[in-house]
Amino acid sequence: MKVKSKPMPSLRSDVAADEFVAKADLLLYDLSGFKPMHFEIEPKTAVLNMRLPTQLLEALKAKAKTKGVPYTRYVRMLLESDAASLRGTSGDPPIK
Repeated sequence: MKVKSKPMPSLRSDVAADEFVAKADLLLYDLSGFKPMHFEIEPKTAVLNMRLPTQLLEALKAKAKTKGVPYTRYVRMLLESDAASLRGTSGDPPIK
């Protein structure tokens, strides 16, 4: 008889996720909704400075907070996602 998996709890920050993973038996949870993640291992070598309307910056900070990441990382995630969509899914090399 198959045991029903528990749903994953909503984890609002990296700290909460770290604590959950350290204590929980992940075999008891439904992991079918998980997606592969890209982890950055290349050093950052370029700097981007930009001026934004205050309202836009505050909106970015608020959205980043709901995802539990610093707003600068969230902006980089948006840029990476958009660049990936420009490459398509055919395995094209990164845009230079």
